[in-house]
Amino acid sequence: MAATYMEFLEDEGMQPTLDSSGAVIFESRGRSYYLIVDDDDPQYFRLLYPNFWSLDDDAEHQRALLAAAEVTAGIKVAKVYVLGEDAQAAAEMFLADPHDLHQVFSRALRALQGAVRRFSELMQDRPRLRLVHSQP
Repeated sequence: MAATYMEFLEDEGMQPTLDSSGAVIFESRGRSYYLIVDDDDPQYFRLLYPNFWSLDDDAEHQRALLAAAEVTAGIKVAKVYVLGEDAQAAAEMFLADPHDLHQVFSRALRALQGAVRRFSELMQDRPRLRLVHSQP
C-alpha cells in the first residue's frame, strides 16, 4: 500500500517520503501529514495530522477534550482526539478498493484541515459543550 500511496501523491505533485514505521509523509500548505499504511487492512484509509496542539495544563486539557468532541461530532470523516499532552487529527474511512484513493483524498484532506481550523478556533474561544459529572 505504501507504494500505491506514494505513487498517488507523486502524481499530485507532492514529494512523499516513507518513515521507519512505514507511514507515508507528505507536505501540504507547509504542514506535514501522514498516510498510515496498514498492510493487514488495505481498505482502511487514515490520513493523520499529528501533535498539532500542545496542551500545557489541566484546564487546557479539559477544553481540548470538549473542543475535540464538538469538532468530531460536527465534521464528517474527521476526528480530533487528545493523546497525552497533544491534540491530533485524522480523517479515517474504508475504501472499497484501496486504489480509489484519488476519489476521496482531496475531500478527506480538506475535512482534516477544516477540523484542525475549527478546533483551533474553539480552543481560542470556548467550546459550546461542557463536561457533565455524575452525582453519587
